[in-house]
Amino acid sequence: MFISLRRTWGEDRVFFFTGDGRQTSLPTAWTDAAQPDVFVTLADGRCPFRIEDLLILVDLVDGLHADLSSGGV
Repeated sequence: MFISLRRTWGEDRVFFFTGDGRQTSLPTAWTDAAQPDVFVTLADGRCPFRIEDLLILVDLVDGLHADLSSGGV
């Protein structure tokens, strides 16, 4: 059973009761209570990735490459 939407732990969360009566929560982005992502809506299925996510991936790969080049990892 749905209880509310609140901002806790630095993010918007959906609070609800589980089948056994315990209160729990999930990030709103994981539910259909979240507003649709503007990029995803405009892309209309043409692009599975957002530029912000791809740039984060580039940074991760660059970091791994630098670690391997310096003899780390």
